[in-house]
Amino acid sequence: MASMSDRSPSSRPRTQTEPAPHRAGFACFVGRPNAGKSTLTNALVGTKVAITSNRPQTTRHTVRGIVHRPDAQLVLVDTPGLHKPRTLLGERLNDVVRTTWAEVDVIGFCLPADQKIGPGDRFIAKELAGLKRTPKVAVVTKTDLVDPQALAGQLVAVDRLGRELGVEWAEIVPVSATAGDQVDLLADLLVPLLPEGPQLYPDGDLTDEPEQVMVAELIREAALEGVRDELPHSIAVVVEEMAPREGRPPGRPLLDIHANVFIERPSQKGIVIGPKGSRLKEVGTKSRQQIEALLGTPVYLDLHVKVAKDWQRDPKQLRRLGF
Repeated sequence: MASMSDRSPSSRPRTQTEPAPHRAGFACFVGRPNAGKSTLTNALVGTKVAITSNRPQTTRHTVRGIVHRPDAQLVLVDTPGLHKPRTLLGERLNDVVRTTWAEVDVIGFCLPADQKIGPGDRFIAKELAGLKRTPKVAVVTKTDLVDPQALAGQLVAVDRLGRELGVEWAEIVPVSATAGDQVDLLADLLVPLLPEGPQLYPDGDLTDEPEQVMVAELIREAALEGVRDELPHSIAVVVEEMAPREGRPPGRPLLDIHANVFIERPSQKGIVIGPKGSRLKEVGTKSRQQIEALLGTPVYLDLHVKVAKDWQRDPKQLRRLGF
């Protein structure tokens, strides 16, 4: 496993004939919940490595997406949104964010173009001001949702925020991950801020997230769609077993996946399962297609809904569910 710390850019002067050095390092996107961090990670990597949702606070694990370029390898660490915690889970997620910030080579601060800078953004910017040594890039996301005039106003506001709170932006970049606007430019601006060095991961690797965790996240993403507002934080998914089915002909493999969808209260069970099991069936169908695309093999998916009472506040339950 490559370490995120203890590396600094080489300062040796180069002659003009020497090729530009290869750079490799870690970048992380931070921002309040639902600022477009996961969508941006997926756009840069070119495939889905982080689950996205229109609901805030979707990301719970730091997902690493790996961008391979001839001149560099950019490893993206996607963190949960920093927020005022109301549960033990919330506190743990914030700890994950701060630990990550301390170890990466560059930080991208995501601020949506369609939302005024608010207390949540100022809260994060104040924390970033304390990290003097790490370069910080302000990324104005979701530019496809605003007109040029509103975008210009937001860029000025972001610049002002940095000056007010003592955050020096290495760059301020407007991007739209969904439209693909300026995503490559963002990569071009992040790469020079990385230390010189060889690749940290083999060619072809897009993430170092274990397959079982990615499968669980895809199931959770499908389960989050279309549920009532109180449910997103209450859903956790654990893959209990994942193994090739024995006795299949060599040309027709089948992967058996048994997973549990955990909620906090018995009353939530009906919402996830739906009338006559229709909703759970839909979740199964949708996530199975995504899992098959990810793993490149046919899948038999067995889903069960279980109650883990108030798991977000219970240290023992949190450990069991991987937090």
